Amino acid sequence: MTLHVRAVLFDLDGTLIDSAPDLAGACNEMRAERGLAALPYAELRRMVGSGARGMIGASFGLAPGAPEYEALRDEFLARYELRMMRETKVFDAMLPVLSWLDERRIPWGIVTNKATRFAAPIVTGLGLVSRAATLVCGDTVAHSKPHPAPLLEAARQLGVAPPGCVYVGDDRRDVDAGRAAAMATVVAGWGYLGAGDAPAAWGADHLLQHPDELPALIGGSLNERSLP
Repeated sequence: MTLHVRAVLFDLDGTLIDSAPDLAGACNEMRAERGLAALPYAELRRMVGSGARGMIGASFGLAPGAPEYEALRDEFLARYELRMMRETKVFDAMLPVLSWLDERRIPWGIVTNKATRFAAPIVTGLGLVSRAATLVCGDTVAHSKPHPAPLLEAARQLGVAPPGCVYVGDDRRDVDAGRAAAMATVVAGWGYLGAGDAPAAWGADHLLQHPDELPALIGGSLNERSLP
């Protein structure tokens, strides 16, 4: 089924950009300082979607409420901020998709639970700030995903009614937020899906395994040339 959309919104980490190497690196820096062996990258990558809570849980077996948790979380965020552009990049396969959207003047934006403190410098550093039509972060509005408020704010900024938008993300919260905002929802199967995740059961409209499937879903093809 082809979606007839006027704008495309992307989650950031695990959907648009590959930030896991720097997030995992911050965790392993903390472990090394404490005399602990580095954890395998694959083990940390699958926890990225759970944010600092998931990364601290995987690295130190602690959850919010534990006496040491807040100090470790704050250290993790500080270390990550120092290195967050060292290895982070736009997914290679997303680059032609963004170019395809740009060529057809289909506006696209970013809606992330990442705080502006981190998201804005990354989006700027990756050269996306002048291309993205909107950037809504976890602290832009009063609620974060899975609440629909961030997606509704993005649609408002774009001047597009929510049903005219499609939201692409790699976490159940993305699907829940998109559905609550009356947007079409797409699961990014290339993203940071955690152990035990069952994206086919999240209720999304579509599940894609590769970014190059997106243009066909919204009525085009990466191989077609744009009109002059």
